[in-house]
Amino acid sequence: MGGVTSTVAARFAFFPPSPPSYGIQPLPPPDAAGAAAGEAKGKEGSVVVELTGVPRRANVEARRLRTKRGTDVVAMYARQTGAKLTLLYSHGNAADLGQMYELFVELSAHLNVNLMGYDYSGYGQSSGKPSEQNTYADIEAVYRCLIETYAASEENIILYGQSVGSGPTLDLASRLPRLRAVVVHSPILSGLRVMYPVKHTYWFDIYKNIDKIPQVSCPVLVIHGTADEVVDCSHGRALWELAKVKYEPLWVKGGNHCNLELYPEYIKHLKKFVGAIEKLPAPSDESPESSGASDRTQTEPEGTEEPRKSVDHREKTRPSIDHRKSTDRRDKPRGSTDRRDKSRKSVDNPDRPRASVDQPDRPRKSVDRFGGMMKAVRLRNIDCFKVPTTSSGS
Repeated sequence: MGGVTSTVAARFAFFPPSPPSYGIQPLPPPDAAGAAAGEAKGKEGSVVVELTGVPRRANVEARRLRTKRGTDVVAMYARQTGAKLTLLYSHGNAADLGQMYELFVELSAHLNVNLMGYDYSGYGQSSGKPSEQNTYADIEAVYRCLIETYAASEENIILYGQSVGSGPTLDLASRLPRLRAVVVHSPILSGLRVMYPVKHTYWFDIYKNIDKIPQVSCPVLVIHGTADEVVDCSHGRALWELAKVKYEPLWVKGGNHCNLELYPEYIKHLKKFVGAIEKLPAPSDESPESSGASDRTQTEPEGTEEPRKSVDHREKTRPSIDHRKSTDRRDKPRGSTDRRDKSRKSVDNPDRPRASVDQPDRPRKSVDRFGGMMKAVRLRNIDCFKVPTTSSGS
């Protein structure tokens, strides 16, 4: 029984695009006498390659990285001049780097961060087969490349996981005590819970995010659409409740599983989040914030819709993170969404109401440049958690 259920869970979880939407080729030989040769070779297990089928950009570099499980994954790094933070993005299902390329470039520019995205084993031009354990090895290899090749540090990295990407994201985040922050976008509680409303975690389940998010000691932003028919919004709400250090969540009214980037509040909220994280002091080795801040967040009184006066007072640990008092109405999980939106006015933009949350169909005037290129990616993850109805022997 357990083996059968495990097989079903594994099948519904992974749908790499076939054929891949891009290709790779060796980097052309450098003109200068070997000056770039060492850099192109990179650290052990890291080789610079060129992506084909996508626009060339001077600030984007691609690499093939060897994982500890023996597969080679393809990653791209978008460098942003003057960026202080780096975003490590784990994409959703039924997508690969070619489809996510423009989004990654635009996110890097709009958020003013360096951004590294990658394809899981068996996705795009990455070798091997997709599996839960392989995705954990994949994100570790990409994280190691950020540290060793691009001189990033744990304290300045934000992990971002979309849909199934929330699995490797929260697994790695639970093991990095000095990580700067985490974003989970349309996340899952666990693989089995997407299909069945189980109350307990079973050994054969995959991506047990419900058990891992309490171990994440940095600020966590949850983004979920209220009309998500693939992964119900209750997954995101439950994970937000379980987070130690909560940042004001974004419940996109009317948003579904694959179109949240098209809503103006998506990029606005992300920019505010990154801005708030940049202002925080880098976590210390002792990570005092993981206990003090989380205790404070969980014991906030229910009537916390006042402005985030605490932003300027919480110098103890992660001051501006616990300002999420305005959203902590945990006894009203769904009905309180609109009231939470009211309180957000005093949080990030005291003088500007978040009208766009209540009017998701408003034209995307302020983010046309960002939202326009999302048309190519918007439907990639629609069926990523539906078991195929036709069984083809494999």
